[in-house]
Amino acid sequence: MKSNFKELMMQAVFFIAACASVLAVVLICVFLFANGLPAMGKIGVFKFLLGTKWKPGNDIFGIFPMILGSIYVTAGAIVIGVPVGILTSVFMAEYCPKKIYRPLKMATELLAGIPSIVYGLFGALFFVSTLKWKLSLMAGACTLAIMVLPVILRTTEEALMSVPDSYREGSFGLGAGKLRTVFKVVLPSAIPGILSGVILAIGRIVGETAALIYTAGAATKVAGGLFESGRTLAVHMYSLSREGLHTDQTYATAVVL
Repeated sequence: MKSNFKELMMQAVFFIAACASVLAVVLICVFLFANGLPAMGKIGVFKFLLGTKWKPGNDIFGIFPMILGSIYVTAGAIVIGVPVGILTSVFMAEYCPKKIYRPLKMATELLAGIPSIVYGLFGALFFVSTLKWKLSLMAGACTLAIMVLPVILRTTEEALMSVPDSYREGSFGLGAGKLRTVFKVVLPSAIPGILSGVILAIGRIVGETAALIYTAGAATKVAGGLFESGRTLAVHMYSLSREGLHTDQTYATAVVL
């Protein structure tokens, strides 16, 4: 009876924790949509989403340049960061000697603990100043690619380690080499875990502000290319909140984001 009571109590605790997590998500969504949708309706949905100019003084509110900026930065960071992260994870999980593995693992953990504002400072000093890319979407994408590497590394390595050894042994037994086994057997089996890491990385990229302010800038016009300054939706929200002049537009941008 006592063990059953403890079991029921722990089930209740777990259930309450799960409900609290779901409730937090629901409250955030309700709050954003309750404030953002009416604001978007006042501006005009298509006018707000597809407008290419942001001139609050003339009551012109278009966030299409910010949407494009978010897409450019996210795509650039993923294209650069994902291959590097996956290849590094393959080395750590399949090839890395034990003497090198521990310091390499510590380095990736340290990389995960660096504040985003420090990444922004590094990007400003290296990509913007040293490489003379100026404030550009490319500088922001490269900075964020470095920033999300630990997320991709962790999830990819765990996914690779979770592939049963019988898969590798079967491949070796059929005469396949190490490289073919990794790319034909191990990596395809680990794709679900790798994709979860990519999704987490995208979530961090889309919501980042501090690193992008120092690297990508905050221009509200449509960027003509990756080497021009641009503003993402998250940076746009931060700028509007800091000014405190366009609260409705801030909520509407939050709904889009």
